[in-house]
Amino acid sequence: MTDATAPQRHDWDVIIVGGGAAGLSAALILGRARRRVLVIDAGSPRNATAVHMHGVLGRDETPPGDLLAAGRAELTRYDVSVASGTVTSATSFADDVPGFEVLLSSDERYTARRLLVATGLVDELPDIPGLADQWGRGVFMCPYCDGWEQRGRRVAVLGTARPDPYQAQLMRQVAGDVTFLADGATITERVRGELDARDIALEPAEVERVLSDETGQLTGIRFADGTERAVDVLFVAPKSVPSDAVLRHLSARTMRDQGVSWTLVDDSGQTSVRGLYAAGNVIGSKSSVPWAMASGSMAGTAINADLVGEDVRRAVAAAG
Repeated sequence: MTDATAPQRHDWDVIIVGGGAAGLSAALILGRARRRVLVIDAGSPRNATAVHMHGVLGRDETPPGDLLAAGRAELTRYDVSVASGTVTSATSFADDVPGFEVLLSSDERYTARRLLVATGLVDELPDIPGLADQWGRGVFMCPYCDGWEQRGRRVAVLGTARPDPYQAQLMRQVAGDVTFLADGATITERVRGELDARDIALEPAEVERVLSDETGQLTGIRFADGTERAVDVLFVAPKSVPSDAVLRHLSARTMRDQGVSWTLVDDSGQTSVRGLYAAGNVIGSKSSVPWAMASGSMAGTAINADLVGEDVRRAVAAAG
C-alpha cells in the first residue's frame, strides 16, 4: 500500500529514510520478502536538476523523476508505504535485539526492527559567480552521465580542490575541443605533458566568472586577468557532503576521505550500530544511479537475512 500521507501504523519491520534510487530499491526487495516497510522521503533527490539520466540500462534518457515515480508505483503491489516527511533524529532502543525510533519534523514518531538510511548527499559547488545558475544545464560533474551529449562542443574542465586533469582526459575521449582550467594552481611538467599529448588546452589563470547569454545559456569563462574563453559546457568536481544527520544521531562509526567523513559500512551496508544500515550516496560520492540501485538492493537482501535470523531465534525460543 502506498499513501501520500504518513501511515498511522507505527510497528514496522523496516523503516527506510530516503526515497531515491537506493531507498526504493531496498524497499522493493524487502516488500517482495513480505516485510512491512515504511519509506520516509524528504523529496530532495541529488539529481533533481538533471533533465535526463544516462547510462541506466533500460532507462537511458529517462527523466530521474520518472524513474522514482515508476519505482513508487511498483511498490503498491507489496506491503510498503511511502510517506513524505523529514526525519530529524533517530534513537536506538535495543537491548538484546535491535530496534529504532525515528522522529519527523512533524513530531510524528515511528518504530521499526531495522533502519536503513539512504538520504544521499549534497554537492557543494565551487564559489564562482554564475556557476550555480548553470548547474544541471551547462555545468555538469560526471563524464559518464553527461559526457556523450557534449561531443562536438567546446568543453572546459575546472580543476577544483586539486589540479587533477582526470575529468579532462575522460572528456577528451568524447570531445575534440577540451580545455583544462587550472584556476591558478601550479601544474607539474608531467600533467602538462599528458595534456599536450592528447591535445587538451591548458588555461592557467584563475577563474573569475562563468558567463551566460540573455537566454541563460552558458557561453564562456572569464578569468581574473580579464581574458575570456568561449566554451559551451563546463565540468566540475564539487565537494560531496553526505546527508548523514540520522546516522550521526545514532553514533555510527565514520572514516575520513579527502576531508569528508563517511559512514563505515560492510559489503551489505551494515554500519557499526547493530541493525542500522546505510546505502547509496550517503556512504559514497559515486554519481551513478545504477550503483545507488545496486547498493540499496544489496542492503535490502542483507536486512531481510538479518530479520530471518532473528525470526528463527524467536521461533526456537518460543518452541522450547
